[in-house]
Amino acid sequence: MKFVLNSNNLTIEQAYKIATSRDIKIEIAEEAIEQLEKTRELVFRLADKGVPIYGFTTGVGWNKDKQIFEDYFEEYNRNLIYAHCLAVDPILSEEKVRAVMLARLNALLSARTGIQIKIVEMYRDFLNHGIHPVIPARGSVGAADITNLSHIGLAMIGEGDVFHNGNRIPAIEALKKEGFTPIILGPKDGLAIVSSNALAAGTGALVLEKAKNLLEVANAVYALSVEGLDGNITPIRPEPNEARKMKSQIRCADAIRKLLEGSYLQDKGITKTVQDPLSFRGAHAINATILDSLNYVCELLTTQLNSSDDNPCVVLEKEEIISCSNFEVANWVLGFEMLGQAVAHVARSACHRTIKLCNPHFTKLPRFLSPDEGKVQAYQTIQKTFTSLDGEIRHLMNPASTDYYSLSGDMEDHATNAPYVVEKTEKIIDDAFYILGLEAMHAAQAVDLRKVDKMGVGSKCLYDAIRSRIPFLEHDRPLTPDIKAAYEVVCNQDFIDKLKLITGGF
Repeated sequence: MKFVLNSNNLTIEQAYKIATSRDIKIEIAEEAIEQLEKTRELVFRLADKGVPIYGFTTGVGWNKDKQIFEDYFEEYNRNLIYAHCLAVDPILSEEKVRAVMLARLNALLSARTGIQIKIVEMYRDFLNHGIHPVIPARGSVGAADITNLSHIGLAMIGEGDVFHNGNRIPAIEALKKEGFTPIILGPKDGLAIVSSNALAAGTGALVLEKAKNLLEVANAVYALSVEGLDGNITPIRPEPNEARKMKSQIRCADAIRKLLEGSYLQDKGITKTVQDPLSFRGAHAINATILDSLNYVCELLTTQLNSSDDNPCVVLEKEEIISCSNFEVANWVLGFEMLGQAVAHVARSACHRTIKLCNPHFTKLPRFLSPDEGKVQAYQTIQKTFTSLDGEIRHLMNPASTDYYSLSGDMEDHATNAPYVVEKTEKIIDDAFYILGLEAMHAAQAVDLRKVDKMGVGSKCLYDAIRSRIPFLEHDRPLTPDIKAAYEVVCNQDFIDKLKLITGGF
């Protein structure tokens, strides 16, 4: 399978597929190559006229006032790569490295840098031949990920390490094995390699796909829990949600109705409790905040992936090179902050539902969902586990995008910590998967104790997946393996794809 990049057609879903699969081969559109050639020629022509060009005929950062002479172009750009290799472990996974290289490659195809075409082609070749530079994850302030992306440049000149065929080897060995020669850097190449937000953007695309999966799971877990509660499902009827006019809320209510199709709850109408606790009654609206956040940040990150974030910006149409701040990413970084906070609300509500499933006052079932109260302790202590994970989420959801210094001779006085914001959002989502898995364990136990004989098509899908790994809790046993199994169930892509077939997907 092949995918032709042209700087305008990369979706977040496609970025995820290319990053996580080695079967998709990248090609570069011919028109993009033509534009790159014209831009490279323009940069040289302007330099010959004596036009000062940042990163080409001048230094970068505080050294923008230093002139670079033609005889030192290769040495200067190699030294620029060396000087920016400053990142800190842990290293990125190979999937994330692929996402980062893909994000940078597609942005380069917008032809706004003046980079030599051989380097652009090497991004493609690295992806197609599975050469993945070792990139430490930390060290970027989020105003271009210069300390991390430099490690890609290091591999391209045949230095540093890469992963190739599952092994970590010197970059020069991988290049020789695939028949490539190291890049000889020319003017502006070093800056074009290091100065972009591809680390945050590439890994961000992967995180957004995980968030979509989390939303599918959150709706399904709620469906199973409300069956275990013997709760009211009138709040998810179309009429009150259409009156509210919140599009994402309407979509989540519709998805949950599909998941509960065939459930005994559909025959009950309003139960004797009249209204359930808000964590049950408003679950679809709370879950919808994830969708609202995704709608916001996906649009902006898609634009990021299909545009130039380079400074300076080459404007071929006017034969100019313009200083700019296109590396500013505060808009979509704030979207990730919002997404993390939305997931935090979903996780907290899941914790409240799980606690209530253990409370006879709400369920009319045995305390802690024990099959034999007084003899089997069941889920009396597990509350410590999921609330501790929620406490971690509570810390991670705090904004980090405003914590920055004024750097580089007080020239660089704004940043976003974009890679860290993306990273902590990913951790929030991962913790939420654990919490939802724990809720699903409780919900399955409650359904069994209630002897439910008519389950919804989606809630039954989740119940069967849980019971395929975790048996009914008849006698006390160590629950750590059950927790891990529940997490693996709700994260499983095949299971999530089954849910998407039922709901139509988000």
